[in-house]
Amino acid sequence: MKIQIVNVSVAQSAKVVAVLYTVISLPVLLIMALAGAFQGNLGVVLLAVVIAPLIYGAITFLFASLGAWLYNVVARWVGGFEYSIKEMPETRVQA
Repeated sequence: MKIQIVNVSVAQSAKVVAVLYTVISLPVLLIMALAGAFQGNLGVVLLAVVIAPLIYGAITFLFASLGAWLYNVVARWVGGFEYSIKEMPETRVQA
């Protein structure tokens, strides 16, 4: 069975991508904060821990919104992503 995704929710898609990217960026930002702390630079620590994740999340939300909207436009012209699905047997996890 082939299924085609012809429309995605712009706001929901952008929200999910923004949260994922923000969480993924946290280890890098923590390393920046540690580097700033060792140098005694409170500004770098504040930027890395508080401001950068907010800016990164907001910019990601905007670009993910644009990407989802463009996907919807293109999907109307050429169709959406196609994928095949297969029903898998249930497996029980033994505790």
